[in-house]
Amino acid sequence: MQTKHGFTKFNPSEFETWFAAQSISRQINTVQHHHTWSPSHKHAARHDAFTLQKNMKHHHVGTNGWSDIGQHFSIFPDGAVLTGRSLNKSPACIYGANRHALCIESVGNFDTGKDSMTPEQSDAIVRVTAAILRRFTGIPRDEHGVVYHHWYDLSTGERKNGAGVTKSCPGTAYFGGNKVADFRTGLLPKLLASLGGAPAPAPALVPQTDYVVVTASALNVRKGPSTDHGKISEHGAIPEGSIMRVHARDSGWLKVANSKEHWVFGRFTAGVERGVINTVDSNCRSGPEMSFPVVSVYQPEQVVYVQERSDGWCRIGSTEWVHGSLITLG
Repeated sequence: MQTKHGFTKFNPSEFETWFAAQSISRQINTVQHHHTWSPSHKHAARHDAFTLQKNMKHHHVGTNGWSDIGQHFSIFPDGAVLTGRSLNKSPACIYGANRHALCIESVGNFDTGKDSMTPEQSDAIVRVTAAILRRFTGIPRDEHGVVYHHWYDLSTGERKNGAGVTKSCPGTAYFGGNKVADFRTGLLPKLLASLGGAPAPAPALVPQTDYVVVTASALNVRKGPSTDHGKISEHGAIPEGSIMRVHARDSGWLKVANSKEHWVFGRFTAGVERGVINTVDSNCRSGPEMSFPVVSVYQPEQVVYVQERSDGWCRIGSTEWVHGSLITLG
């Protein structure tokens, strides 16, 4: 393990140990897979991983205008895994689908005829993804929980499973291809084997009070249920709009980690209801009427969190509304 330029580098075994101990309060429902396209393997042969990661951050911040590097993890041809964006912040990787996601960027151009993935990189991608699925047991171990950039429309964020989508990311030869069918026969069996060979059982339904949304611009995490307890500085404040699972309550304070004493003040949160989309191509609109424009499209089994209701409509984001008939709560 080595740290430089604000990033930490691991081999897969080190990553698995490190990730299992990280404090992540926001809800994670999907793992995104991407390739960098550039830098490619040719660039990786000429520059060390820290330099390439620093350059990617410079491009994302200086050229794209993002607040930080877009991805949470970059995986290099030699199997090295580098940290990126804070785990408690949504990635900037798939327009319309970043909320509740962790993002993996595999360094290389994995379109057909370009870079050939090394065994070390393949192993690291599988192990990093499996570590995330192992930690967040509610993530479906299928194409609803592990997603490719190619499956989403670049302009609308609509999930189209590659139909009419020009961007090939994570590559037309990524674990055999970038289509949903390719994922099912390529990467998914490797993930299931790493996880013990079987999909996770469906998570038990939970009451709506088990989830809250942050209503303050930033919410501090403390070591206990009062302001007498110090802030957990390495965790960082949780941004507005983040969804958190509540594991315990004490005098208005909420415990937002299962195995650690991580507490937030409940006054700066609001209860939400967990649900799943139940209909193909469910339109999400900018307001609670059919007259409002469609801002994204959801597919069955995608998890949403209902924050407000109005005349049969459900608000699932700051300005995102889905008709209640398209959501199954629980």
